[in-house]
Amino acid sequence: MSFLKRLFGNKEKPIEKDFTDAEHEKDYELKSKGLENVLGEMHDLVGHAIIPFAIGGAVDMYYFPNHIKGTGFATMELLDPNGNGPLKNRLGTYELVAFTKYDYHASKDPQTPFNLAERNACGFLTSIGMYSSQAVLNPKETIEIPNGEDEENTCLVFDLYEPNGKKFKIGDREHHLLLCLQLFRSEMDYARQNGSDKLFKLLKEKGHYPYSDLDREAVI
Repeated sequence: MSFLKRLFGNKEKPIEKDFTDAEHEKDYELKSKGLENVLGEMHDLVGHAIIPFAIGGAVDMYYFPNHIKGTGFATMELLDPNGNGPLKNRLGTYELVAFTKYDYHASKDPQTPFNLAERNACGFLTSIGMYSSQAVLNPKETIEIPNGEDEENTCLVFDLYEPNGKKFKIGDREHHLLLCLQLFRSEMDYARQNGSDKLFKLLKEKGHYPYSDLDREAVI
């Protein structure tokens, strides 16, 4: 699926409502517990965006260093306290998740491998988060995010992320985590021609799944 070329008809969106501070706080508490059930304990520091996502800024970054080797990144701003936000895919509504193999650290040096990976993930999670309210994004689909002039598009594939069958729930509501996995173009083309499952198998064999780091050799 191309970020630019797909055409959309008019879609009915849920009626928006204003939520109280108490409703937002309760939702944050339940969402945090739901994420930690899947991804392990969340780091106590949050990467807050200067401009909030709700008014066109970047997503806040929530860090999960206790799940698998490296660090998980998750969004918490796509779903509102009623469970609405992204257009429903075939599994329902979701928050986004991505991973780097680099361990979390709080260095202010922007050029460390972790900080470079974190900023890169923030960029594509923000783009996909904004796009999710306009397009139906399903697991196994590919997507291209356009970058600046003379820069290659960012290539990604989605997958359902349910390690060991653990489902993402917010209180009694069942949602899911949509994994955003950055790829080389050759890998994305392979997934489009042969199916994403075959690409996932190759990535897993090489130890690259579910990470978005591209400081590796392409598997295709």
